[in-house]
Amino acid sequence: MPENTDRVLNKVRRRIKKAGLADVQVAELQGSIQLTGRVASWSDKVEAGYMAAGNGFRGVLNDIAVDGVADSEMSIPAAADDSLEGRSFDAVIVGGGVVGCAIARELARYNISIAVLEKESDLAMQASGRNDGMIHPGFAASPGTKKAAYNVRGNRLYTRLAEELDFQLERPGSILLYRSAWMKLIVPVFRNRCRRNGVDGNWRSLSKSEVRRMEPNVTKRQQGGFFLPSAGIVSPFRVTIAFAENAAANGAEFFLNTAVTGVDSLPAKHNQESYITKVLTNRGRISCGLLINAAGVWSDKVAEMAGDRFFSIHGRKGTDAILDSSCRPYQNHITGMPSLLNTKNKHSKGGGLVPCVEGNILLGPTAEEVPGREDYSTDARSFDSLLEQLALNTQFDKSQIINYYSGVRAANWEEDFIIEPSRHVSNLIHAAAIQSPGLASAPAIAEDVAAMAVNALENGGMSVGLRKSFNPRRQGIPCVKEMSDEERSELISRDPSYGEIMCRCEMVSKGEIRDALHSPVPATTVDGVKRRVRAGAGRCHGGFCLPRVIKLMAEETGLELTNITKKGGVSGILCCETKAESYDADEENGSED
Repeated sequence: MPENTDRVLNKVRRRIKKAGLADVQVAELQGSIQLTGRVASWSDKVEAGYMAAGNGFRGVLNDIAVDGVADSEMSIPAAADDSLEGRSFDAVIVGGGVVGCAIARELARYNISIAVLEKESDLAMQASGRNDGMIHPGFAASPGTKKAAYNVRGNRLYTRLAEELDFQLERPGSILLYRSAWMKLIVPVFRNRCRRNGVDGNWRSLSKSEVRRMEPNVTKRQQGGFFLPSAGIVSPFRVTIAFAENAAANGAEFFLNTAVTGVDSLPAKHNQESYITKVLTNRGRISCGLLINAAGVWSDKVAEMAGDRFFSIHGRKGTDAILDSSCRPYQNHITGMPSLLNTKNKHSKGGGLVPCVEGNILLGPTAEEVPGREDYSTDARSFDSLLEQLALNTQFDKSQIINYYSGVRAANWEEDFIIEPSRHVSNLIHAAAIQSPGLASAPAIAEDVAAMAVNALENGGMSVGLRKSFNPRRQGIPCVKEMSDEERSELISRDPSYGEIMCRCEMVSKGEIRDALHSPVPATTVDGVKRRVRAGAGRCHGGFCLPRVIKLMAEETGLELTNITKKGGVSGILCCETKAESYDADEENGSED
């Protein structure tokens, strides 16, 4: 908290009043600055939230009501059973995104029981599966922030992790294109930021001709660029699943379709902190020694359930488009051309063109403050914004776009990660407000949270030792498309199912799909298969392979075809077996066919 709380609060009140938001009240609550009242539009609430930020408080609690806008409600899967009732774990992690799964993997090094609770039907279904897969170099984050420190550390860790966990990592580097010649005047500022953040590699300014040599198809509008060679790319789905599968192989348990609905605690007494005893879910109550809040866009709600509400989350939607794999040869590096004079959207890096390890090009993302935390809709306005970025490469046009999608980042008003033990609950740790560069930062965040967790458990009287059997290595599913002819022939000779192609667009074999259905954290939906091995991710969107995939899923899992879903819940694909119904009708009519 600031030294002169009243003076700072009055300053914020004056700023908000000057902005015409006279019905907004400003107060201090448990070390945070709280906003209440009512405004006419969502943009007014956003404006007030940022006016309150950066004033020395722990966080901003933006409780302003907006005319005509209801609070976002968390989707909760229907309870199928009470199988978790009475279960007990030393550490319970809320959230099956890349941060939650990375934490589970780090904690699996210790001889403790671990549960990961994810309310969706699969891992990486929200922000972790709806980003561009870029491992940021650490340039964009403001020096001195947690974002900057975790970004650079996490970027470095990916080299080892890709080898240990068998996922694909490439480092094409990124080029920040100069929009005008005067941008060369601020290159010393760029260099200073790289030094202060500790960005790796030989980062440097490039002339127009140097940029064109590196990117022959770059827009003619570019006036040079700033190169950051440590920028990398991964598949965000596969990274998240790799963390999870290695954690599961080392004893962690993953529970999908499991939403946290409440927390039971022992109240604080005298100078003691409160203590969480149980986590309430839609599948029963779980006893826990430690709760780790990695709940993404719902992390502030989990904090509130646990009795430690000091920040609030708002959604920042981003839309990306996917270009056909035929575009990949025309783009060598990650490129973007942000406008440094754009004050309209100062919380966006500007988007650009990002090569994918799978062979496509991603276009985007956009950035828009939205009230819906699970609003994944797309619209024409966002799509038109993406088309502006398409012009960064002269070989691309909108006919090459094969799909587009949106994701929602978990932004807080202070615009920085919250990685810390609770100050009021002795067995609660927050890994919250993780937005970009969250994917890049996840491995470093996981290391620190695991250390905090061990400390908290030991302070609670538990003796935490290393798991002697811990194996840091994970063998991924073979990818026949990426193999040499010799490697592919050898694999097929051992198991012919790898020679039976079921997805023509992405060249995915029956063996790969089968492996995805029987992995340590298996795919249970059609989209779950796509996330792991890309069946259905090509230009035809599963038009050829979908019937084959669901047939194989039924054969391998024992599920009825009518019980197989696209993405869980009520997303069934087949409603009935028409041939069986026709046969029954014939029998009733006395047919001998």
